[in-house]
Amino acid sequence: MHEDIASPLKAWESFYVIVGSSAGALTGLQFVVLTLIGEGGRHRKETISAFGSPNVVHLCAALLVASILSAPWSALTNAGVALAACGVLGVVYSAVVVRRAHRQRGYQPVFEDWLWHTILPPLAYSTLFVTGASLRWSSADALFVVGAAVLLLVFIGIHNAWDTVTYVMAQRGAGSQETESGATGGVEVRAGRGAARDSGPGSSSVSGVASSGESLVSRAPDLVRNSESETPP
Repeated sequence: MHEDIASPLKAWESFYVIVGSSAGALTGLQFVVLTLIGEGGRHRKETISAFGSPNVVHLCAALLVASILSAPWSALTNAGVALAACGVLGVVYSAVVVRRAHRQRGYQPVFEDWLWHTILPPLAYSTLFVTGASLRWSSADALFVVGAAVLLLVFIGIHNAWDTVTYVMAQRGAGSQETESGATGGVEVRAGRGAARDSGPGSSSVSGVASSGESLVSRAPDLVRNSESETPP
């Protein structure tokens, strides 16, 4: 690496080692998310393409930028061109993600989802494009902006992955409660029907006996008078 470009990039070497290794390791979090989605039966392709796959792309983009700025460039302009190219590709991909988010029907996004999935990512990629184009003329300031954009991509990936995990677990808990309440209600209904069947004939017999006893008692005086009238003098 030449002396003229080693000085601005050399100072950021440790920063991009930390960010790049973290972004590469955090891609495993998204695999955990996809596993939970698959176990829960919520695996619509269009929904995952809009809210799942972009998280891996954002983390990989942060890893790519860290690799670009750690490479032994012969001129700072070449590094700027590579950053600008990453920014352009990121903006195009973000537009595709926005389209997928509008077309999918498996999940109804709220404002927080639109912010973290469709607003902040293109902002970070646009920043990479602008700073990459101006890296040759204002390298000191541009590198700080690039570092902020890379951190934003990492935070976007972490937030979206964690948000998906909490949503899936909440939905799974709600489904379990509904299943348990339905089973409990079914047991209570069957128990009530059994009690009704057990008490039905017995109660009818008792009421029948009681009514028969009452009718005999009420008719006793008539029976006595009839027997007296039939007795010869």
